[in-house]
Amino acid sequence: MERLYWVRHRCLQLISTDRRRGWYSPFSSLPPKSSVDAQDPLVQRLSGKRRVVVSRCGPSQAEYHNFSKGFQDNSIRTTKYTLISFIPMNLFQQFHRAANLYFLFLVLLNWVPVVEAFQKEITMIPLAVVLTVIAFKDAMEDYRRYRYDKKINNTLTHVYSGKQKRYVERRWAEVCVGDLIRLCCNEIIPADMVLLHSSDPNGVCHIETANLDGETNLKQRQVVRDLPQQGSEFVPENYSSRIECENPNNDLRQFRGFMEHSGKVRVGLHSENLLLRSCTVRNTETVIGIVVYAGHETKAMQNNSGPRYKRSKLECRLNMDVLWCVVLLLLMCLIAAFGHGFWLSELYNPIFMIPDDTHPALAAFYMFWTMIIVLQVLIPISLYVSIEIVKLGQIYFIQNDLDLYNPVLDTGVQCRALNITEDLGQIQYLFSDKTGTLTENHMLFRRCTVAGTEYPHHENGISLEQYEEQGCGDADHSLTLRSHTSRKSLSCKSLSCNRRSVSLNTLTAESDTHSVHDTLRRHTPGAFSSTIECAVVPDPQLQAKLNTLASPMSSPLRQEAAEISHILDFFLALTVCNTVVVSSPTQPRHVVQMPMLRTPLRSLEEMKAMFQKLSLPRFPSSPNRNTDTLPSLTKKLLTRGRSASYFPNSSPQTPITNLQSPTIPSGTPSDTPPTPVTPALSSGAWSEDMDDKEKAKDNSADESESDDEDKAEELLYEAESPDEAALVQAAKAYGCTLLGRSPEQVLVAVPGTGALSIPLLHVLPFHSARKRMSVVVRHPLTGEVVVYTKGADNVIMELAEAAEDGFSREINERTQRHLDQYARDGLRTLCVAKKVLEEQEYKAWLKRHEYAETSIENREELLLESAERLETNLTLLGASGIVDRLQEEVPETIEALQEAGIKVWVLTGDKQETAINIAFACKLLRPTDHILMANCDSKETCEARLQELRHEIRQVTKEGTSEDDSPDSVLVIDGHTLDYALQKELQGSFLDLTCCCRSVICCRSAPLQKSQVVRLVRDKLKVMTLAIGDGANDVSMIQMADVGIGISGQEGMQAVMSSDFAISRFKFLRKLILVHGHWCYARLANMILYFFYKNVMYVNLLFWYQFFCGFSGNTMTNSWVLILFNLLFTSIPPIIYGVLDKDVSGEILLEVPDLYKYGQNSQAYLPSTFWLNILDAFYQSLVCFFIPYFAYAGSDIGVFSFGSPINGSVLLIILLHQLIESRTVTWIHAALLLFSALFYYAFILLLSIICVTCSSPTNPYGIETKMMSEPLYYLVCGFTTVLALLPRILFRAFCNTICPSDLVRAQKIERLSAQDYSMSLRQWKENKAAQRSKTVLQTRPSETQCEC
Repeated sequence: MERLYWVRHRCLQLISTDRRRGWYSPFSSLPPKSSVDAQDPLVQRLSGKRRVVVSRCGPSQAEYHNFSKGFQDNSIRTTKYTLISFIPMNLFQQFHRAANLYFLFLVLLNWVPVVEAFQKEITMIPLAVVLTVIAFKDAMEDYRRYRYDKKINNTLTHVYSGKQKRYVERRWAEVCVGDLIRLCCNEIIPADMVLLHSSDPNGVCHIETANLDGETNLKQRQVVRDLPQQGSEFVPENYSSRIECENPNNDLRQFRGFMEHSGKVRVGLHSENLLLRSCTVRNTETVIGIVVYAGHETKAMQNNSGPRYKRSKLECRLNMDVLWCVVLLLLMCLIAAFGHGFWLSELYNPIFMIPDDTHPALAAFYMFWTMIIVLQVLIPISLYVSIEIVKLGQIYFIQNDLDLYNPVLDTGVQCRALNITEDLGQIQYLFSDKTGTLTENHMLFRRCTVAGTEYPHHENGISLEQYEEQGCGDADHSLTLRSHTSRKSLSCKSLSCNRRSVSLNTLTAESDTHSVHDTLRRHTPGAFSSTIECAVVPDPQLQAKLNTLASPMSSPLRQEAAEISHILDFFLALTVCNTVVVSSPTQPRHVVQMPMLRTPLRSLEEMKAMFQKLSLPRFPSSPNRNTDTLPSLTKKLLTRGRSASYFPNSSPQTPITNLQSPTIPSGTPSDTPPTPVTPALSSGAWSEDMDDKEKAKDNSADESESDDEDKAEELLYEAESPDEAALVQAAKAYGCTLLGRSPEQVLVAVPGTGALSIPLLHVLPFHSARKRMSVVVRHPLTGEVVVYTKGADNVIMELAEAAEDGFSREINERTQRHLDQYARDGLRTLCVAKKVLEEQEYKAWLKRHEYAETSIENREELLLESAERLETNLTLLGASGIVDRLQEEVPETIEALQEAGIKVWVLTGDKQETAINIAFACKLLRPTDHILMANCDSKETCEARLQELRHEIRQVTKEGTSEDDSPDSVLVIDGHTLDYALQKELQGSFLDLTCCCRSVICCRSAPLQKSQVVRLVRDKLKVMTLAIGDGANDVSMIQMADVGIGISGQEGMQAVMSSDFAISRFKFLRKLILVHGHWCYARLANMILYFFYKNVMYVNLLFWYQFFCGFSGNTMTNSWVLILFNLLFTSIPPIIYGVLDKDVSGEILLEVPDLYKYGQNSQAYLPSTFWLNILDAFYQSLVCFFIPYFAYAGSDIGVFSFGSPINGSVLLIILLHQLIESRTVTWIHAALLLFSALFYYAFILLLSIICVTCSSPTNPYGIETKMMSEPLYYLVCGFTTVLALLPRILFRAFCNTICPSDLVRAQKIERLSAQDYSMSLRQWKENKAAQRSKTVLQTRPSETQCEC
């Protein structure tokens, strides 16, 4: 029933003309909500997509109990276990591992009497040790989470108590949905709550989301519109509104719902009305909100998914080899079982056996399971635990590498995925974003085109060039620039801001009208990296045209007036069409109040008349003229201009910030547009005939306050993107200064008028699908409803194509030519347009937009459609070109990665020309490269173009086979063509073409396309992929790749939060991959192979003994030594080896990137390498068993005495084998190897001395002491060790001498003197370059290769 009423309400709302209360007027035809709820009070909460929230106290208290059933409280619990559930739950989780289940099976099997091999307690030791170690680690982690939960749950906040009629302190855990909470500045928000009241007069609250997403820039939230108590003190007892919103979800950026007031007025709720748990209130004295989600239902907890888990390529290979070990184990057990059955069948009543009626076949079956227990060590149970420990050690050293530390941001590398460090050493394809990843994402305004006229800003370009030559980003460097026309120095100064939370996109904007000759540069940590980046030197021609606004009354030509109107609208759009928040270092943002609404003017002529009436000075025509600065000019304008409306009790000296703003509320249009009024029509406070005495008094007052005003008017701009910061700064340079912003209006200083209050009707935020943002305002000069839009050039140009008059068409054509030139120069381009709405047209759009804003289901789609419906038939105003410099060492990093054999792809949303220019700058493209362009408008054309490009590559290859400098091919493809290429029918042709290219540049790529490209290459080519980006549009690509790296840049922390590793600069990728990636892979691969080797080698000794004991399952080793040998005596050295070993130094790895191919091609862990280690283990086990066997043949030693020299020999062989394989031997390695040997001998000697009946029925008492007292023992151990290791040593020496690998050559170069080192390294790099060129020529894709 509720849905039927809802649909009926929406339909009536669309056709209704009753606008008595603006946006959210009630409809008499809609039944009261209370009547609906009386029929079924739980219908909305149980609908599956919505919940109803009412206040826990006040008029809705009776309804609260009906709707609150099923809502969670605010307590959180992130622990996995409790004291009671820890042991069973931890064991249950640990036995999800196949290895643990295998060893549990062996423990249980050993309890079966007919297959028992060892004492029951001894068999349990390995599994018990592993389970205990992991359980202890899990317990420590869970206890840390428990302490954190307890601290959070016991935090106090102020909740309104209906019984005590006041706010009382209550623990976070006791907060419930529907509670009214009061928070003060710097307090953390305890639950997700809708903002009902703010101490800010404009209903604004600022929050810091660093605890949630890592972003330090402040976000602006606003009170729900049309609240009955809005603008006055909030009384909880009078709050009777109810909220209907979506059910809990993890979408931090969206919130859907509406609030229904007592008058049945429904107001749409969105993310700007929601205060999220874990965020911090900033710059706002007091806020009050109602809890809608609590505890684990909050968006913060819904997003708390813990560390990322991925399975590395090496781990997959390890699991396969473990299966081979299982096969080998089964084969050895089958041989022993058949041997035992055959041996029993050949015996007839032997006197040394107890008579048994068991059939030989059944005995063989029992022996199979006994041998499973005896040879269990073949499966390395301790390997998995050792790998986890080694990876933690590797991560520790990566995160503490000072070369990867950024002192500016005070951040190093963050390892968010704990189990794929070795994948960094096997990357084959790298997919990179451009803006913010390869570039600084510090946008600097360079030039612009307005109304079809290009303004090159030559002096601005020269100042930027001089800046790059002299300082290039050093914040402590004081740079002095000189104007070419006036020779006036432009001094760069730095400004420190002591605000606790400073945005990454903060810039300092002093309220000063910049001229060509006078630009003051200030710096605050934020959107710009150094002082000059806050400065824009205006273009003389453009500023001269703006100066005509302050010139004496004249009648400009119609075309000139139209151009000036375009220019003014262009800069108004730059100033207004953004989400920049304004503050100052001396006062928080919530203190800034908006002045009264200025009188709208109809035309430029009327604006000039106003200047004459006010006797205001003209804009300076030369730099030597003494002029007022913008703060003093603004103050004069506001002091005189505020008398344009009558205030009986106010005096001319009343500060403008004390005036309340009688503006039209946002989104509440008046029935008729405001009537323009000239200053001469208003009476009561000001007249033209003001006497000279009053004028002089007013002027003297202004002059006395001007100095203080200059200091106090300094503004801070906080932008969500560097583009917005750069454009606002550029507008400020021309006098269009953004002075303040509230949800209802924007305060802008316009040349010639001073501060104007512009009513802000709607903000249509940027969307990746639309690639633009818009604002709907009431124009301060004409009173018309105007839509200002800025966005990607290709999108805006398409929307502005329908120009009817010749003037607009000519502007579009000229602007397009300028855009193409900007792109060729490597500039980022943005277009600006506007649209004037008729009142009826605006009202018609508003009805449908209201429906979209108050919808819960499909709200994003409806809002997107509403925005697209408004942004049509735009009038192009102009375009801007913004410089985004490359980060330092980007060309060197990309060149090194390409030398390492990594294919680098760039996926960007920029134009082709811009992307190509940046690609040349970062050496992704070389002057000799052959560029292949793919721009298609249909699937058929795309297919034909792909075939044509492949043919073109073959032609280029044929022409260049005889030349040493034959060009490589690089594919440049746009977004439309990429859409077709990613379709299933063309995927093969696209991949074949890319395989023939050295690199690929995808332009105009959407976020979804980026992830599709990564998935296609990863799945089809079966290669290891890495994706790196810095923005929210890169998240899908980062998550799709095998290794995702986020850059903590200017676009927030979304990419970092979704990544496996996080770095602060692209240059750090070089060492992270080439050095740490190589080390992690080589260490872990060699450690895994060593584990397999030592386990197989030791198990084979037991297997060979079966041939001499009738395959009876007996061993020549004490069961204690057998179980603990691999678990304790030989397990610690490999772990240290896996953490500290360095086959080559980091300097060599950076100098010679070719060495990275060792891990890229998995040369350390090939199937052949695995089986060679297994064969070596078989050989060493044969030597280790049969030399003692023949040495003691014919003697009367016992079984354990025979096993004593075997155990001593195998220990020395295994430890020295690791010493041979180690590339780095430090005192730590030597100490641990010595400790392992001493620990073994101390244990067996102690066991031999004190153990009498500890291993019944055998008796090891005195065996080791007796054997070690004989010289033959040491002779056997020494000869066995030498003979076992000799083949490996000879093989290593032969290979390193006859055909050394690149790693061996690098190791030899490291040992040379400094002079020889440099010479040898240079010569080797030259040889590698020549060899690489020769290899490229020989491996050029032939016609058949490109077609496969």
